[in-house]
Amino acid sequence: MEPQESRRGRVIAHVDMDAFFASVEALDDPTLRGKPLVVGGPTEKRGVVAAASYAARVYGIHSAMPMGRAETLCPDLVRVSPRMGRYREMSRAIMGILGTFSPLVEPLSLDEAFLDLTGTERLLGEPEPVGRQIRSTLLAETGLVASVGIAPNKFLAKLASDLHKPDALTLVRPENAVAFVQALPVKRLWGVGEKTAARLERLGITEVRQLAEAEPSMLKRKFGVLGLRLHELAWGRDDRPVVGESEAKSVSHEVTFAKNQRSLELLEGVLMGLCQQTSRRLRQGKLVGKTVNLKLRYGDFRTVTRQESTGHPTDDVGEIYAIVSRLLEAEREVDDRSVRLLGVGVTGLLRRTQLNLELFESDSGAPAVPDSSLSGSGPTGGGAPRESLNRAIDKLEDRFGPGTVTRGRSHMAPGDEPEETES
Repeated sequence: MEPQESRRGRVIAHVDMDAFFASVEALDDPTLRGKPLVVGGPTEKRGVVAAASYAARVYGIHSAMPMGRAETLCPDLVRVSPRMGRYREMSRAIMGILGTFSPLVEPLSLDEAFLDLTGTERLLGEPEPVGRQIRSTLLAETGLVASVGIAPNKFLAKLASDLHKPDALTLVRPENAVAFVQALPVKRLWGVGEKTAARLERLGITEVRQLAEAEPSMLKRKFGVLGLRLHELAWGRDDRPVVGESEAKSVSHEVTFAKNQRSLELLEGVLMGLCQQTSRRLRQGKLVGKTVNLKLRYGDFRTVTRQESTGHPTDDVGEIYAIVSRLLEAEREVDDRSVRLLGVGVTGLLRRTQLNLELFESDSGAPAVPDSSLSGSGPTGGGAPRESLNRAIDKLEDRFGPGTVTRGRSHMAPGDEPEETES
């Protein structure tokens, strides 16, 4: 006889903490509870809203909004600066709790994760009571409120968790999955931003139901592969598995300037500082990456990204800087507008322990390439001496703090607002 869980199909939960950063601040300072609260940088440093409490959202305030605009919408707005260390601490506690409900937990960010509950019915019970238990356990052990969506796949579970926020549990049963998704506006679908929504509207498609009825060949012609993917989502189809112990996909640092910058010399100096921070974070995480990314946001808010592969894994600041400085120079040759934001990132990450040993051993078993070649064997050279320098700088900064040692040309413009990102 076929097992019960395989007949029922997959059971996936998406857990999303409500207004996470703001909720942590209100948890630590009860005087903030119920107030229109935002987390983010100050207006004078051109800060943006990283998170907004639901009391602030009533005024139309949302994440990524310029702080000045948020303060205009709500004169009584309370702003606090981000405390990433505290948010990470709470995130570890949250993920630990989720791990007691399923061995397969896939974090998406600090405050949300997928859980595969397939086959846990005998141990935990039916999906809906399990969803309630997840929420009550999180509240009891962390003091924070979560919304949970449970559905036959990841796409539907994430849609469900967002549908009735905050403090909600939404269950999508397999037999209702298609009706559930096709009753939504098309802008709810993953991959449909403002521009794609506008293009779909010009085709007369504003609801998921209409997208499902559209010819796949037409969607592919108009939108490429994305069109076919959207058609699949319109029928509630998503076969992605929940992947436990998710690794970081990128390590990056960026800075928003207090004043837009035009000087290439200044931008190159800031770039070196960002490379140092990114390189250090890679080494701290015992990570190396194969692709280096440059991010630029101009004064008119147009954002461009450029990337180049190193051809081999690296965590070396010199090699990362050599690539992004080339990308910056090439971009600035064709665009002389002032720059609002500058960022450096490394993707295509591997743990050092994941590296193929064949890269380092010859047929005889002797090392073919020294481990230090990971940090400096590329275009910039350097090998072991550069590796030793990087480690020495790390030790000094661990003891005396970031910025203790700076390399030539590394600097920041006065009032610049650094941001740390990892995904």
